[in-house]
Amino acid sequence: MLPRIKTWVKGLLPAGVLVRLRKPSKYGFFGDYRTWAEARSDSRGYDEDAILEKVRAALLKVKRGQAVYERDSMLFDEVQYSQPVLDALLSSAAENGGKLHVVDFGGSLGSSYFQNKGKLGHLKEVRWHIVEQPGFVAAGKKDFEDDSLKFFPSIEAALQDMDPQFLLFSSSIQYIDDYRSILEKACRSGFRCIAFDRTPFWNEPDRMTVQKVSPRIYDASYPARIFNIALFKRFFEERGYALASEYDCGSMSYNGAAGRIALKGLILKR
Repeated sequence: MLPRIKTWVKGLLPAGVLVRLRKPSKYGFFGDYRTWAEARSDSRGYDEDAILEKVRAALLKVKRGQAVYERDSMLFDEVQYSQPVLDALLSSAAENGGKLHVVDFGGSLGSSYFQNKGKLGHLKEVRWHIVEQPGFVAAGKKDFEDDSLKFFPSIEAALQDMDPQFLLFSSSIQYIDDYRSILEKACRSGFRCIAFDRTPFWNEPDRMTVQKVSPRIYDASYPARIFNIALFKRFFEERGYALASEYDCGSMSYNGAAGRIALKGLILKR
């Protein structure tokens, strides 16, 4: 009887009231900081070695066929594709004679590579170059590197022997302090397609926050930006890129209020 009464009461309340009645989230984006340094000083940080080892252990299971899919160190029993990203990858390969050259900025130890690998087997060539922090680069070279998958410390290094065909930011650009210089560099490098997946956007001005991560993933908090979507798009339009696709990837809470931040994907083409 009680569950039915709760359902009946919820049906009488406007949606806005229901949002206010929900228990505030302890995880997501918090605060409004003036600088990256200020946000960092208010973060607990994280144990990079512990996170690296957790990601490494999970992805080794995927590589060995003991698990199907990994994201943020969590294992899943089926691959969760980002269909717009996969479609863009295949389209890029088709435009390049069946050859796919990807620079994956902040690509961990190959999460997106292993996610999409099963759909890329028919291509003539797949070269997937990951740009990461030194610890991840070292672990990647040791345990994951092969003829297709390589690890580098910078976009310039990743492009030394590869065409600037496809640049992927999968939930990564929001965690970079000097992100504009990275994006400027990407545009100057001449990438024909730049894709952003699971990136936080809203219609308010850019905001510096601290993101608190659920400990079921790993215990951490660190600086993260929320981008104004119109300004973000304009940045690329002014540099010769057109929006080919925009799609939703879910949402996150801001200051405890669920659903305030849209996680979106953008596919931009030169």
